[in-house]
Amino acid sequence: MRIYPDTSVFGGCLDPEFAQCSDKLMADFAAGVRVAVISDLTLKELQAAPLSVRSVLDQIPDQHREYVVLNDEAKDLARLYIRHDAVSEQQIVDAQHIAIATVNNVGVLVSWNFRHIVNLTRIRLYNSVNLKYGYPLLEIRSPREVVREG
Repeated sequence: MRIYPDTSVFGGCLDPEFAQCSDKLMADFAAGVRVAVISDLTLKELQAAPLSVRSVLDQIPDQHREYVVLNDEAKDLARLYIRHDAVSEQQIVDAQHIAIATVNNVGVLVSWNFRHIVNLTRIRLYNSVNLKYGYPLLEIRSPREVVREG
């Protein structure tokens, strides 16, 4: 399964509240059980993060990563999320993460951002825009909901 982890998931590896599930997801990526879909937007955000957060990405071997970019199609879709009130203009980066995952037909986007991303009302709004404009539904979950059991 291809999974798009937003930047919060990498930071979650260093947060006591989220470390267990974030670490388990990173272990799945490292083992090749899942493919980490990494965007240029995520890489840009990681560059501004502390070294300890940036180094989490190094746990994932290159062969278990796929790189995608914030292209014009994703930028346009992010603007549609804003126009349809899924998020405000101030959360453009969150909208862009959702749009990148959507246009690249990723299986699931994972995040610890419960305010603007992993939020039932917003998920419904994102997906209503996706359906209205011919995109597939996007699964949006916390890492806790997707890590392997056992």
